[in-house]
Amino acid sequence: MRKIKLLALILISLAMVLWLNLRFSTPSIPTVASSPPKTIRYFERTLPQSIAHVLLIPANSKFLVTPALSQKVATVEEFAQKHRAVAILNAGFFDPVNQKSTSYVILYGKLVADPKENERLVNNPNLKPYLGKIFNRAEFRRYLCGQTNRYAIALHNQSPPAGCQLVDSIGAGPNLLPELTLAKEGFVDNTNKRDALGSNQPNARTAVGITRDGSVVLVMVAQKPSAPANGISLPALADFMKTLGADQAMNLDGGSSSSLYYNGKTFYGKVDLEGNPIKRPVKSVLLVQEN
Repeated sequence: MRKIKLLALILISLAMVLWLNLRFSTPSIPTVASSPPKTIRYFERTLPQSIAHVLLIPANSKFLVTPALSQKVATVEEFAQKHRAVAILNAGFFDPVNQKSTSYVILYGKLVADPKENERLVNNPNLKPYLGKIFNRAEFRRYLCGQTNRYAIALHNQSPPAGCQLVDSIGAGPNLLPELTLAKEGFVDNTNKRDALGSNQPNARTAVGITRDGSVVLVMVAQKPSAPANGISLPALADFMKTLGADQAMNLDGGSSSSLYYNGKTFYGKVDLEGNPIKRPVKSVLLVQEN
């Protein structure tokens, strides 16, 4: 009988301890992994004859990619200081003699640069046969579709998609992806042996691309200081943009204009015979700013 009572007391004691533990213990809260912040990613790629500087601006992030135009040519650092931008990439074509744009630029729905007003362009007898194509070249665009910003690359005369308003654009060209359109945009005329950009020759180049999810890729391909004659051709640049995930891409002003500013540091694309970077001021750029 004593053994039964002792066993009962032990069981009651264990039950009391278990009850107290359950009552006063803090329930565990499952940990939810937070998604990584959508921020700019910078990286370099070493190519056979050049070094590519790449900026990836994620879709639906706090960053906005918009064009900017200077009354007089300016370096990318000067653009960065004026606009307090996180990153700057040189963009549209211009005439270094009169410092006027030869590319269309639209800011907040207003045309601020019209190549038809550049007299050195429209009155150049060598360019007259190509003016129709020159005035309908590729441009990087920002649409406002409802409350959503959307980026695209389209020819100048192309209408915005239904339900979207064209806010900003900056022209250059040619299209790189989905296809390279050198002849269609008046850069190449095989009959007259015209190749305005030396498209098949290696050079410093600049480009902008858009990935399938709407992210923007900014690229500046620089010559290696040890071999100033190197760089990348336009067909190779198109292939490179594809490796970065772009399904739309266009060429920007290259050569001595090639320059990229990011996080307080500037990279230049063209080098002289001694391997020193050439710092040429430009007329227009793409800005990356916090929205």
